[in-house]
Amino acid sequence: MPRDESRERDLSPRTLMVHAGAARSQHGEMSEALYLTQGFAYDSAEAAAARFNGADDGFVYARYGNPTVRMFEERIAALEGAEDAFATASGMAAVNAAMTSQLKAGDHIVAARALFGSCLYIVETLLPRFGVAVNLVDGLDLDQWRRAMRPETVAVFLESPSNPTLEIIDIAAVSEIAHGVGARVVVDNVFATPVFQRPLALGADVVIYSATKHIDGQGRCLGGVVLGTRRFIRDVLEPYMKHTGGAMSPFNAWVMLKGLETLDIRARAQALSAAEIADTLADHPLVRRVIYPGRADHPQFEMASRQLQTGGTMIALDLGDQETAFRFMNALRIVLISNNLGDAKTIITHPRTTTHQRLNEEQRLALGIGPGLLRLSIGLESADDLIADLTNALAESQAR
Repeated sequence: MPRDESRERDLSPRTLMVHAGAARSQHGEMSEALYLTQGFAYDSAEAAAARFNGADDGFVYARYGNPTVRMFEERIAALEGAEDAFATASGMAAVNAAMTSQLKAGDHIVAARALFGSCLYIVETLLPRFGVAVNLVDGLDLDQWRRAMRPETVAVFLESPSNPTLEIIDIAAVSEIAHGVGARVVVDNVFATPVFQRPLALGADVVIYSATKHIDGQGRCLGGVVLGTRRFIRDVLEPYMKHTGGAMSPFNAWVMLKGLETLDIRARAQALSAAEIADTLADHPLVRRVIYPGRADHPQFEMASRQLQTGGTMIALDLGDQETAFRFMNALRIVLISNNLGDAKTIITHPRTTTHQRLNEEQRLALGIGPGLLRLSIGLESADDLIADLTNALAESQAR
C-alpha cells in the first residue's frame, strides 16, 4: 500500500514512529509481521516477467526488498520527511552506498574532516582508489567549503554533530554552497537522531543513519538507512544496492520497527539526563573540559540552538591524559565501556584507542581527539545514579 503523505503531514513525529508504514496481512496482526523469506512465488511465468520488468510493483528477492523491510523504510521516511528510503545491513553500508552509488572516476567530493573513523576511511582511502578526488575541510569554516568546490564536485559529506567532538556544522549554509555547483549534500545525522534534527528541512539532499544506534537503541541488531528523494533512492541508490547486496535483513528491520516505536520518548529522556550530567561534569574540578551542544560554552552553541531541538544524548569530556582516562573508565560501575552509542545503557569510549585509532596522532589532534578525550553516550538509567558513578570514578582516577 503506498504511503499517504498528505495524511502524514497532519500527524506528529511521535505518532508516525508508531503507525507509519504499517501494512497488515489478512490476519490483522497488531505487531508488524516478520516476513522471513529470501524469495517470492509468482502465480505464473507472465507474473514473474511483469515483476522483473517493473510492470508489477511487487517483491522479487529479499536483496531487492522485503515487506518487513519496506515497512521500516516507509516509517522512517515519514518521520524524516523524506520521499523514500532504502534500509541497509549496517550504518557503514549506508554511508558507502550513499556515496559510492553516485560517484565515478573523475568526480570530486568535499567532506568535513571531523568524521567517524570508518567514514574517513571511505572518503580518504577507498574513494580515491577508484579515481574520485577528495577534499577534506574544516567543516566549521564556510570559506573552506567555498574554496573547495569545483565544477566536477558531485557531493559533499558531513556529520553534525560530529563524532566524537560534537562540532555543529551549519547545514543550511553548506547546502547553499554545494547547490551552487550542483552538488548533493549528504548528512550523517546519527548523533542528532531524527527526533532532534531534520537535515532535509535545512537544505540537505540525503540523510544517513546507523540504525544500530538510537533507532534500535537496545544493542541488538546492526542496520542502516539512506533517505532522500524518490528519484535518488530508486534511480541512483537502489540499483547499486540490488547488485552489491548490502540490504537489511527482515529480522533486523522488524527489530528497528519496534525501536522506532519508542525512539521519541527514549531520546528525550536520554537528552534530559545528558544535559544534567554535562552540567555536573563541567563543574567538577577534575574535568578539564566538557563538550555538550546544549551548554552555552559549546563553541557552536548558537548554531546548535537553531539546528537541534536539544543538546542531544552525547557528551565529550577531557581528563587530560590517557592514563587518567583509563583509570576513570576502569573505576566505573554502571557506565559500560563499549564503542557503541545511542543505547539504553550508558556507554563510554576512548576514541583515541578505539573508534579513531586508525588515524595518526597528527590527524587525531587536528580533530580535537586528545589522549584524555572520552565520548559518553547517555542511556536510560537514573541521572542521579549516573552522576554518582561518574563522580566516584573521577575520585578513584586520582589514586596512583
